[in-house]
Amino acid sequence: MSYSLPQISEISHLNEGGKDEFLGHLFEPCSTLNAFLRESNVFKQEYLSYKAFIESCRSELLAFLASPSEHPDPRISQIIAAHPRLGGGNAKKLSLHSEKEQQSLQSSPEELAKLMDLNEQYERTFPGLRYVVFVNGRSRAVVMHDMETRIAGNDIAKERIAAFNAMCDIALDRAEKLETKL
Repeated sequence: MSYSLPQISEISHLNEGGKDEFLGHLFEPCSTLNAFLRESNVFKQEYLSYKAFIESCRSELLAFLASPSEHPDPRISQIIAAHPRLGGGNAKKLSLHSEKEQQSLQSSPEELAKLMDLNEQYERTFPGLRYVVFVNGRSRAVVMHDMETRIAGNDIAKERIAAFNAMCDIALDRAEKLETKL
């Protein structure tokens, strides 16, 4: 599947389906994230670059986390859980973007089993979340060490922030790669 980003000046004029497709290529396909961003201010302004657009999305997402509440909005977990598990091992098929990004995680059966175990530990430690990181060619060992560190830190508020930041870092990288196709 080949997708070309619309001109940055056109994104605020896309119809709802066009915005959803656009967001699904920058982030992972997620109706909850799409609705949240469409309702926010991100499509109500003009941008000079995709970086500026994605940074606006980051600001909206981080502000969403900062909203005072006894119980976090369930949309937070829905947005984060839209990302596939690292190394596979779940029913969600990887998007073409995720598949390419996770190529450096190809591993032996033993390493894959450890990665699956770490995914399970992470999801038990942080119910409703999925471990999200900007892989960017990092090795399995580096990613697994990061997972272990974050699990040991046991701070769900920090994990939500880390996940939203990683999602935006991934989106920046995807935008850059998709822009080169223009």
